[in-house]
Amino acid sequence: MPTTRTLAASLAATAIVALTLTGCAGGAAEATGTDGSVDAAAATSISAFGDLAGLEAAAIEEGALNVIALPRDWANYGAVLDLFAEKYPEITITEAAPDGSSAEEIQAAENLAGQDTAPDVFDLGLAVALANTDQFAPYQVATWSDIPDALKEESGLFVGDYGGYMAVGYDPDAVPAPESLADLLGADYKGKVAINGDPTQAGAAFAAVGLAAVQNDGSVDDFQAGIDFFGDLNAAGNFVKIDPTPATIASGETPVVFDWDYLNVGYGTQLEGERNWEVVVFPGTGYAGYYNQAINVDAPHPAAARLWQEFLYSDDAQNLWLEGGARPARADAMAAEGTIDADLFDALPAVPDTTVVPTAAQSEAAATLLGEKWAAAVQ
Repeated sequence: MPTTRTLAASLAATAIVALTLTGCAGGAAEATGTDGSVDAAAATSISAFGDLAGLEAAAIEEGALNVIALPRDWANYGAVLDLFAEKYPEITITEAAPDGSSAEEIQAAENLAGQDTAPDVFDLGLAVALANTDQFAPYQVATWSDIPDALKEESGLFVGDYGGYMAVGYDPDAVPAPESLADLLGADYKGKVAINGDPTQAGAAFAAVGLAAVQNDGSVDDFQAGIDFFGDLNAAGNFVKIDPTPATIASGETPVVFDWDYLNVGYGTQLEGERNWEVVVFPGTGYAGYYNQAINVDAPHPAAARLWQEFLYSDDAQNLWLEGGARPARADAMAAEGTIDADLFDALPAVPDTTVVPTAAQSEAAATLLGEKWAAAVQ
């Protein structure tokens, strides 16, 4: 398989996760109570349960899994959730706040701490993951060695799972095809350009500002050029402060959308026959990123949370990300093993010549800068 089609290979070169965090619990012994029972909340790998069957039994005994902020049209999450439910019908999945942001996931965990309704697991952008490591329980899935080091915090507090490139989707019947970010400042785009969320809280919106930075002579070391671009977009009257969805695209409210390539492709698929929708990854420097999985340290269903992680990094779920147009974290290893969906893998667009992703320190600096400057720039 051509490695140019995998984002993981590019990200490994940029070493996006530069954290060295301590406190990784050992293994089965530390997760075993004095009576020999497994303390699922302390388990850092499947060995604590003996094997997958042992983990499945413990999760089925709990009988529930609380997930949060997982839109079913996001990277094929609907199919992922449905397959887990099909495999484990004894486990009731509660899907809370499907349109919530990464920051709102953490807020929910804090507000619901100690309650059965608290989220068991998280799906987070990197900046939010880095800022909230105390909220996570370390866990290394059975396929840990297949995941590039650049995509995982070393103890398993959070792990990249699926990713893509920041792109612009647009309705060719409403606007001319943009060939660069500068085009979006023109009169043809007045009142028509949106981003997916607030960049101080949502990973996709954060990445939109990052893309604008690197495409405007800035860098991942300094997002100011990206903030300036959106300030100019706002001053031109082109920036629409509406979170885009298939419904807003269908209604014409958001005919131009900054979002991950796989989400923009998904919008087009959902609206086929209703709206034309094209997607462009601008030439030059590409901005890429992975979303991260993590277990709530206070998960009310700790065994089910760990079973969910094992499932997400299985061949089945990794191929479902691919089906949704995203690049799975285990893509290279699965390609070598012959377990990846070859047709879907080969159909992925080649990665840009230059790919950037902020390191941990760069993400933290960018988040701080956005907190200080974003609201004033687009007010």
